[in-house]
Amino acid sequence: MNETLVTVVGNVATEPEMHTTATGVGVTRFRLATTARRWDATRGAWADGPTSFYTVCAWRTLAGHVKESVGLGEPLVVQGRLKIRDDERDGRRFIDAEIEAVAVGHDLARGVARFSRTLLPPAVRPEPVAPPPAAVPVPVT
Repeated sequence: MNETLVTVVGNVATEPEMHTTATGVGVTRFRLATTARRWDATRGAWADGPTSFYTVCAWRTLAGHVKESVGLGEPLVVQGRLKIRDDERDGRRFIDAEIEAVAVGHDLARGVARFSRTLLPPAVRPEPVAPPPAAVPVPVT
């Protein structure tokens, strides 16, 4: 099966919300807005074009990382599988563009970030073992 992979650069338009499915899998969703900018030679300035909105879905480990790392208005780079859906609500037709994220990161062209590697999830992480008590010196007689 062919999948359409896309990379989209934009700003977070809604606060990421995390849910757990009935099978216990985490999913985080948010909207990403991207606006094309073009040089307007007649005005001698940059001008905003139309804004496109995408629903971004992150699953499993990525879902938790997105929820903890991403906030409203932040610039992101999102790569994933593009899905276009036709929908009809109240007699009106809607087209929804959804990206099932494979990778999400902050756009470092517009700011700085610090990466923090995560450890195993608590359910898998072994309990820390207490060090053995210090040996008590025994006097030699």
